[in-house]
Amino acid sequence: MRVLVSLLLLLSTTVACAAGQATAQQSTVTPPTATTSAPAAAATSAPPTAVPTATAVPQAQATVVAGTQPATSSADAPMTQGLISQIGHKATPGIVQITNEQFVLQPSGREAVPAGAGTGFVIDNQGHILTNNHVVAQAQRLEVQATDGKTFNAKLVGRDPRTDLAVVQVDGANLPPLPLGDSSKLVVGQWVVAIGNALALEGGPTLTVGVVSALNRTVQEPPDQQGNPGPFLFDLIQTDAAINPGNSGGPLLDLNGNVVGINTLGAGMAEPGVQAQGISFAIAINTAKRIADQLIQNGKVDYAFMGVSVTPNTPALAARFGLSNVPGMAVTDVGQGTPAARAGIQPKDVITAVDGQPLKSESDLSRILSQHKPGDTVTVSVARGNSPPRNVQVTLGTAPANA
Repeated sequence: MRVLVSLLLLLSTTVACAAGQATAQQSTVTPPTATTSAPAAAATSAPPTAVPTATAVPQAQATVVAGTQPATSSADAPMTQGLISQIGHKATPGIVQITNEQFVLQPSGREAVPAGAGTGFVIDNQGHILTNNHVVAQAQRLEVQATDGKTFNAKLVGRDPRTDLAVVQVDGANLPPLPLGDSSKLVVGQWVVAIGNALALEGGPTLTVGVVSALNRTVQEPPDQQGNPGPFLFDLIQTDAAINPGNSGGPLLDLNGNVVGINTLGAGMAEPGVQAQGISFAIAINTAKRIADQLIQNGKVDYAFMGVSVTPNTPALAARFGLSNVPGMAVTDVGQGTPAARAGIQPKDVITAVDGQPLKSESDLSRILSQHKPGDTVTVSVARGNSPPRNVQVTLGTAPANA
């Protein structure tokens, strides 16, 4: 079954007409850039190809489902009356609404108009705020609003489309940072709290409660405006806490009030006419901390790079092109002068494993490489023609900006 996912940026899309007037509308289907419609991607543990979808903004609703009480991890505070409100009260001063503004021509001149709104949270005493890349993408100006109503101009420190993470900064706001937890200690069934500016409703952030439904999910984000495939996000936390457009970039907290994830994606249609229920995804904070540190230090993230294009190998593909009939990824192209080329990998080779980890889906190679840094050497198992797989050593390079 194919499940469609959508990014959780709330659109406040403005389109300047010939006379310079603008109209605004909202949509729950939220691509990385602010537009009035968006394609969404299929989400499974081995994500299939993106499928376009579009839905309208529903009225905000709350549903309580009775059931057994979820487990808490050994490090969690016990679930007691008033604990959730205490977590929200302590966390909300460090949670902000981020408005992505773009300039349009009005009769009075050039004017900044909101193009979308999301959430972010403060991570240090220097005013750095962590959020999703799709919240700030293509922004010409960024405005941050604290829960006390004060607004600040923010500067973009850096963004990383590959992991859908970004860091912005405000000066002089003195906003309290949220404590960052350890997402590797999460267990399925553990209580979590999601806070964010759902639907950009007035009156402050929305708090919802749920459980960790699953761990280590792999999901592909929707394509961009040009139709380019969205990035695969790895090691995601799945939760049934209610997460809506506007929650993008907001924190997912454990019962100790520590941030364990960044709310990013919501499941949409399971199939035509069937709405998925209670499935949303958050980027694990351990992933986010590593990316945020690099963005703050360098303004960008350097990724390991092999230099091959691959497609899943099948018996039909192997027979047609004379490939080894083995499970893995068939090499369709090898970049000239890339680490793979220097190691002797060629088109029509089949990569069966990297560092002993079998390649079972298209996302596996990206996932394995994401765990390495430029300069690392990996062992690549390659099958060619009728010969059995052999191991070659590939010293990874630095991925170019467009890779």
